[in-house]
Order: sequence, then structure tokens, then C-alpha cells
Amino acid sequence: MNRITQLVPDFMRAQPKLAAFALIATFSSGFGQTFFVAVFGGELRAAFDLSHTGYGALYAGATVIAALLLLQAGTLIDRWPLRRITAAAIVLLALGCIVMGLAFHALALGLGFVLIRLGGQGLLGQLGLTAAGRYFHAHRGKAVAVAALGIPIGEASLPAAAVTVMARVDWHFAWLTAAGLLLLILLPLLRWLSRDAPMPQHVSVATDDNSDIVHYSRRQALRDPGFYCLLPALLMVPFIVTGILFHQSAIAEARGWSLTLIASALTGFASGHLLALLLTGPLIDRIGAQRFLPLSLLPLITGLLLLAYYSGAWVAFAQLGLTGVSLGLVSIAGGALWPERYGVRHLGAIRSLAQTAMIFATAAAPILLGVMLDRGVSIAALAVALALATALAALLALLAPARPALTDRH
Repeated sequence: MNRITQLVPDFMRAQPKLAAFALIATFSSGFGQTFFVAVFGGELRAAFDLSHTGYGALYAGATVIAALLLLQAGTLIDRWPLRRITAAAIVLLALGCIVMGLAFHALALGLGFVLIRLGGQGLLGQLGLTAAGRYFHAHRGKAVAVAALGIPIGEASLPAAAVTVMARVDWHFAWLTAAGLLLLILLPLLRWLSRDAPMPQHVSVATDDNSDIVHYSRRQALRDPGFYCLLPALLMVPFIVTGILFHQSAIAEARGWSLTLIASALTGFASGHLLALLLTGPLIDRIGAQRFLPLSLLPLITGLLLLAYYSGAWVAFAQLGLTGVSLGLVSIAGGALWPERYGVRHLGAIRSLAQTAMIFATAAAPILLGVMLDRGVSIAALAVALALATALAALLALLAPARPALTDRH
């Protein structure tokens, strides 16, 4: 047992419950993430007689509504005790799963989508990453990396579990089973893990190395020019990942790749994502999230240029693998950036703002890239355009001014 304990990093041994909370909360958000919902696509379209366009529009509309609600709900992360906001998020997500399981009309399906997106992708995902950024001041990068591991763990387990359940019973029961797991196992577990968490306003004082640090409110962050220099770098990766994966069949057809090849190459995407999560945290703790952010886009740029100028089967593996690396790097850099720049007192509100922007970016990506493909833009030209846009975002982040001083302190 002692040997096993020694393998656990010091920062996790210091606050094991909060480290576990951050990981499990992020994992639990998977019930409201697209990778879980996608498993039910065929059954839901058939049950409610929806076309691909109608189903996609319903899901996109629900996601946008959830993103707008998150702007207000995200501020509760800064005001409520961690146990209370966690319980609210879990109950909201479980209620969404129940609505999904009992839905009898497309409008009810839309309501279920709103609830699972708000409770899962929105609140629970933010709670895990915010807890890592708020409660592990000296080892923020490593803590965010641990929390972010919840996503690939969920990607590897939850869809497979849903498929297993649907092979024995119908899709309704799979959603009701998810609600049961959330309410009977994850809710009491997460409440126990967060039982001793200090109030957010107390943490902002206790964890500061410098008592003169200013904790920005969301309104003050919006007045900072640096916010608008850094945000595009955080948005480019999810924007491109969503667009590229959504139109992967069109890319495969243009390059002469089989869908089997693409499916195999996606394992490289997942591996690159996981590898980056495992290795990047200590580096960010040493050099800082803001300095690291522009570097995190280099693998994505390289992969896009390979896609533009080469068409061999190896390019599918290289491009998706490098994209997965950038996704992991940006996930950690983004999780550590806002508390590093703006403090932790209003971290939930600021993160919810950035999360809302990300959701809008990912909702727009399939549409914008689809319009370009429909107008005859080649894959090579599209990849070069995306690489140039990503390079511009990296340059903006590199040139982002230092955080300005404030006279009104919070």
C-alpha cells in the first residue's frame, strides 16, 4: 500500500478528495457530451421520424440554448458551496436523462437535449476543471490535466456501455439507466468528495502567493484587450476538431481513403489526446499557461499542412494524431489560463463565458466548412485556410498584452 501511495503525485496526496472530485465530475459530464448522445442517433431519428437535418438542427438548437443558460448558471460556481452546485448539476443532468428516456414527442426530446447539455457538458464539465484550477494553486497545470482525463475515460467507456445496454433492451432503458447511475452512485460520491471543499470566496484568499493579486470579475475580464487576443487560440482547436470530424467522410472521399482507414486513424486521435493530457501538466506549471498556449497550436497547424499537401494513407493517422495532441494541450492550457490571468474568485463566471464561446464555435464549424465544401473549395485549400487562421490565432496569443492593473479590487 505504501508503494502505491508513493506513486500518487504530492499534490493529489495533499488533497485527494478534491483531485478525485475534479476527475469524476469531468467524467460524469460525459452523459451530456456529444460522444455519448451520438450512440443513440439512429434510434432517436427513427423513433421521432426526424431527418438527418432535422435531428442535427434540434440538437444544435438545444446546445445553443444550453450555452446561453450557462452564462448565468456558471456564476453559481463562484457563489454556492461545491456540494450544492454539484448536486444541482447532477440532478439537472439526471432529469435530462429521464426526459430522454420517457420522451414521446420531438419537443420533449429537445427539452431533454437542453437539460443534458446544460447539466453535463455545461455545469459538470466546468465544475471539474474549475475545481482543479481553483483548489490546486501551486500545481494547477497538473491538476487540470488529471481533471481533463475524465473526458477520454468517458469516451472509452460510456458509449460502449450504452451499446451493451441497447443490445439487451431498448434505448429508453439506456437513458433511464444513466439517470439511475447519476442519482444513486455519482451524486452521493461527488457530494462526499466535495464535502470539505472551502467556499470559493475563501479559496481566492487562501491560495494566493501575493495578497496584492486582483481577482477579475467577468465584466472586468471582458474589458481586458488580452482576453480577446487569447480567446481565438482556445477556440480554434475545438472549432477545427468539430468541423474536420463532422466532414471526415468528405475528406476521406476527396483523398481516396476508406472509412475503415479513418476509423483506424481515430485511434491515433484519441491516443494523441491522452498522451498530451498525461505529459503536459508539469510543463505548464513551469512556464505558465499563457506562454504555453501559442505552442499548443503547432501540432494542429502541422497536421493541417500535411493534409493540404499530401494524400497518402499515413496522412490520416498523422493529421488526426497531431490534432488530438493539440486538443489535449489546449485543454490543459485553457484550464490553467483563466485562473492564472484573472484569479480564482470569479473563475466559474469567466470559464462559463469562454465555454459559451466555444459551444457557439463548435456549432458553427460544421455549417461553415460545409458551405465551403458545397461551393467547391478543395480539401487542400480548406486545410491551408484553416492552418493560416490557426497561425494567426497563435500569433495573437503570443502578442497578448500583460494583464492590466485594476484600481477596483474584488
